[in-house]
Amino acid sequence: MKKIVILTQYFPPETGAPQSRLYETALGLKSRGWDVSIVAAMPNYPTGRVSREYRGKFSVNEFTDGMHIHRYALYASNSKNKLPRIASMLSFSFSSLASLLKLHRLRPHYILTESPPLTLGLTGLLLAKICGARHILNVSDLWPLSAYKLGAVSHGFLYSRLKDIELFLYKRSYACTGQSQQIIDHVKKNGAHRTHLFRNGVDTKRFKPTDAAIANSTSTKIVYTGLLGVAQGVLNICRNINFKNLGVSFHIYGDGAEKNDIVAYLLANPDKGIYYHNAVHRDEIPAVLAQYDAMLVPLIKPIYGAIPSKMYEAMAAGLPVIFAGGGEGAQLVNKYNIGWTCKPANYKMMEEKILQLSQLPAGELQAIKQNCRTAAHTTFDREIQIEQLHQFLSGASA
Repeated sequence: MKKIVILTQYFPPETGAPQSRLYETALGLKSRGWDVSIVAAMPNYPTGRVSREYRGKFSVNEFTDGMHIHRYALYASNSKNKLPRIASMLSFSFSSLASLLKLHRLRPHYILTESPPLTLGLTGLLLAKICGARHILNVSDLWPLSAYKLGAVSHGFLYSRLKDIELFLYKRSYACTGQSQQIIDHVKKNGAHRTHLFRNGVDTKRFKPTDAAIANSTSTKIVYTGLLGVAQGVLNICRNINFKNLGVSFHIYGDGAEKNDIVAYLLANPDKGIYYHNAVHRDEIPAVLAQYDAMLVPLIKPIYGAIPSKMYEAMAAGLPVIFAGGGEGAQLVNKYNIGWTCKPANYKMMEEKILQLSQLPAGELQAIKQNCRTAAHTTFDREIQIEQLHQFLSGASA
């Protein structure tokens, strides 16, 4: 039996895109005959606080869904300041080294490391070398490029050292996987020996076709689900768009660094057609999305390689997408005709697209909804993505 260890700072019971992808990937590989183990941080995302039952412990060993999960402490933070965030990433990169003896006894064939954090790639590479495993770096965001684009780090000493680590990991890892074609192109150009496109995708079996939102509502309801961070810019959308004046409503589900500011703003401005509903668990997402007519997917600026995973959930739910992010995400929206695109942080253009959505004839809207479902089932279904990963790993280990 082939053995694989997934090394990640993010894993359920946390909510989020990497958590869902990694959990379902682990289950999918296990169902295909792999012995899967997880090395993860204590749950703390997106609140920046370790969950109560894990506090005060350096390590916790669990056995869930037939998989061993080894959790280690970290300095948890969701601060907007870069120093606490860097400390959080570095802390798990060091504490996860405590898994060395367990992994050495296990003798895995592969150690797959989720990046970012970029420094965790060094941990995975070291563990793989000592254990005699092949190291696979999964690149879900291009660091330090994404951090620079978002203003988290500037060109200088720190950026240069992170860039050195990035290139070192690409060249020294056995293979690199990535969640977008732009990521794959980037790692190939920068020294990766083997690559595999492994999109976030979506478990389409969790979503049932329904048009109840349209049938039971006289006005268009738009939803946002996910991280409420600086990169998404949901707070500025609330400040700059009056959804009520557009004849629609905007419903926000999520948590993150901007949550408290969003809640405070909506309390002070209750007449803009915007509603906050708290975060929801992954298992609740299909039922939540079934209540709405479309999804708004924003980024404050184009981030090379970034495709928000909520786009795939929107497709599976049959929700047209208004994507304000540019890059490969916009290309997918246009290629599969699943909605509208506009420039990031261009609120006038965003308003225009919202009006187009609300005024679209029912037949045309149904066609877009069907395009969404077709793309989800035939191209972005997570089972398809996992099977392709399984074939890639099996072929590489032959």
